[in-house]
Amino acid sequence: MNTTAIDLFAGFGGFTAGAKAAGVHVLWAANHWPSAVEWHTVNHPDAIHVCQDLHQANWGLAPAHDMLLASPCCQGHSPARGRANGNPQHDTSRATAWAVVSAAEYHRPPVLIVENVPEFTRWALYPAWLQAMGALGYQCAPHIVDCADLGVPQNRVRLFLVCTKSKNPLLLQLPQYPHVPASSFIRWDSGKWSPIRKAGRSAATKARIGRGWRALGKGRFLIPYYGSGSGLTGRSVERPIGTITTIDRWALVKGNKMRMLNADEVLAAQSFPEGFKRPTDHRLTVHMAGNAVPPLAAQRVIETVLRAA
Repeated sequence: MNTTAIDLFAGFGGFTAGAKAAGVHVLWAANHWPSAVEWHTVNHPDAIHVCQDLHQANWGLAPAHDMLLASPCCQGHSPARGRANGNPQHDTSRATAWAVVSAAEYHRPPVLIVENVPEFTRWALYPAWLQAMGALGYQCAPHIVDCADLGVPQNRVRLFLVCTKSKNPLLLQLPQYPHVPASSFIRWDSGKWSPIRKAGRSAATKARIGRGWRALGKGRFLIPYYGSGSGLTGRSVERPIGTITTIDRWALVKGNKMRMLNADEVLAAQSFPEGFKRPTDHRLTVHMAGNAVPPLAAQRVIETVLRAA
């Protein structure tokens, strides 16, 4: 049987790439951002593409399908973007999850998989969202997953919410894969390296590298250029990298020189397959990749759902 799917908030195409690797035919993909739709089309030309605000979608124009994939905007839930700042965009972005309910009401596919940050389950309207899905006949099973456990070379903790037309929630027994180190995708002989002690280098960056030197020696390691976490004392490249975000975060240190990850390394850290096409613009690539579902994580979740459903 050829399983079919549609991809809501498809972005750069991580969910679609993972679904295709799992043997699922993605028929239709939608996103509101023209650049994301453009590059999704380049990499997945056999899908129908729609560029629009999914709050206003006419779901009758989307094809019937067996599986609905959705990665609604996570910025309103993620602590990384500072909800406490009172940005009204956060309230708007949280509301994108209701488009999933709207699509499910129209099409009633047997399976939905929603990816988001774990904080989605602490949204004030999450109980109401679950109630709406329940009214449509869905049982919803949340799975909090570190993508590194699925073989992605990155510690990235995400929610995969599996919604099925079943008597009981479908609780997955996800496979556990060995962690893949960051060294697997770093190209030490490429990129633009600069002296750590060059004029203009911030004191905070030099302090972070200094802590890395003391903890890991003057060899090769990673540091976060901003943010917090274990990388504040340097991060071994024999571990998965920390979470990839929508702006340059991770720097490589090699002796007395450093550089940021390049765009191809960012794609590899997100487990995009070799040959996946991207813009020449570094910032645009990093932004789209950082928003994406890691394809390998999506593939392994979908494969497990197909075996269990």
